[in-house]
Amino acid sequence: MALKASLLGFLIYATMAGWLGALAAYAFGWRAKGRALALFASAAAAAAFGARWVGVGHVPMQSLFEVFLCLALLLGPLSFLWRRWLGKEGECTDALIALAILFPAGFVFSEAPAQLPPALFSPLFIPHVAAYLLAYVILIRSSLAAGAQLLRRADAPEAEPVYRLARLGFPLLTLGLLLGAWWGKLAWGDYWNWDPKELWSLTTWVVFAGYFHLHSLEERGGGRLSAAVALLGGVCILITLLWVNLAGRTFPGLHAYTGP
Repeated sequence: MALKASLLGFLIYATMAGWLGALAAYAFGWRAKGRALALFASAAAAAAFGARWVGVGHVPMQSLFEVFLCLALLLGPLSFLWRRWLGKEGECTDALIALAILFPAGFVFSEAPAQLPPALFSPLFIPHVAAYLLAYVILIRSSLAAGAQLLRRADAPEAEPVYRLARLGFPLLTLGLLLGAWWGKLAWGDYWNWDPKELWSLTTWVVFAGYFHLHSLEERGGGRLSAAVALLGGVCILITLLWVNLAGRTFPGLHAYTGP
């Protein structure tokens, strides 16, 4: 673990400081101050993403460092958009998610730039990755809401945020999967190649599809089984997101072209 003594590192730490301040403000009940600090953190995250884009000369979505930087960028606007669904209780959770996302970007993953491999020179690169990252942020939030529901032994309406967020994120997850299959056909000659990343992406999709099925069966959508499946979906996202880069040497695949 090492500090990043660069402009990009400064912007990442400024973002973390903003979210940490927002978390403290929310904890003391200072909603206005917390939201102002969250807005500052969102602006700092946008500046960090922009600085990285300028520095590498392409949309920064290649390495795990860039992916987590992009996730931090997306979380801020999304947290403001879905506040009307989750209310004030969701604000502390958003701040904690932001800090969890930014910690590896700030202290673990290398910021060393790398050239895009030939496989990523495709018009599908940005929409494919962006759809998945948007889906991941939204569905992770849904999974955490499901975990809170299980801990509280709560039913609807407490379960509604789980469903509403999952309903928002699942189409994006589906879009990412379809765009990936199309890109696979163009790049590797087949829509499906049984790659570890593909398998875990499909597993994540199946788990959330199973959640919707259980939600439709359970009375008022507030059952504990569907919440447990939504929580499992979040675990699958973490495996999918980190699998190729952190276990790529043990389980190599076609997607093992990036590095932490």
